Amino acid sequence: MGNCMARAFPLAKAMARYALKVEYDGRPFAGWQRQADQPSVQGAIEAALAQLEADVPSIAAAGRTDAGVHATGQVAQCDMAQEWQPFRLSEALNYHLKPLPVAIVACAPVSEDWHARFSAVERRYTYRLINRRAPLTLDVGQAWAVKQPLDLAAMQEAARHLIGKHDFTTFRASICQAKSPIKTLDEIRIEAFPRGDAVEFQFHLRARSFLHNQVRSIVGTLERVGAGSWAPDDVRISLEARDRAACGPVAPPDGLILTGVGYPNDPFRGQGS
Repeated sequence: MGNCMARAFPLAKAMARYALKVEYDGRPFAGWQRQADQPSVQGAIEAALAQLEADVPSIAAAGRTDAGVHATGQVAQCDMAQEWQPFRLSEALNYHLKPLPVAIVACAPVSEDWHARFSAVERRYTYRLINRRAPLTLDVGQAWAVKQPLDLAAMQEAARHLIGKHDFTTFRASICQAKSPIKTLDEIRIEAFPRGDAVEFQFHLRARSFLHNQVRSIVGTLERVGAGSWAPDDVRISLEARDRAACGPVAPPDGLILTGVGYPNDPFRGQGS
């Protein structure tokens, strides 16, 4: 009887899990997260996966980027009924993602208990701001255009007040769903690169995790310091207020890029991307 039952109800075969490193231009999308009536990056990748296998489970990502936010190092996971060579899986997905501005730049098999979000120990963002009088052309939608000159040293001084463990209530969106506003910001590094008649400022931020709109709120506030509207110490006062009303303006999504996600063991190590 036991043998007959075993034949009638075979054990389900375990699915194979893969980590995907994803690059995308966020402009055509309403964000990462799948939505019923708007295009999303998650929806685009799941539609491509559906071309390869039926009933592919929903995918998960390291972070849910907002509408218009870009990525060069987003990480997602997918579970497949059959085992795929990572190169073949990424090539097949890229074929079915065309012509959308989404690309799988690396793919690696991972264990079934690995999770793109919960296994991550670090997220890295870069924000691009281009300082010039003329409007952007080639970089439109890819950077924040600011006309007035900005003081790099003043912004760097102000940013030092935000490094470390703090209550970031001032710099979180009112709709943020995080259980706590306390986060540890490991790094804020601001660089300036002359570009002919312009200067490109890059804000590099690194932390285990971020609150909703935290990076854009910080960059928008630091821009006010660079423009001379705020003193560097005003950022400390704003942080200590623990009040969203004390925040500077929120920078637009155009210049924000999720550049990387860190894991204890990098699943993409050795792939050169």
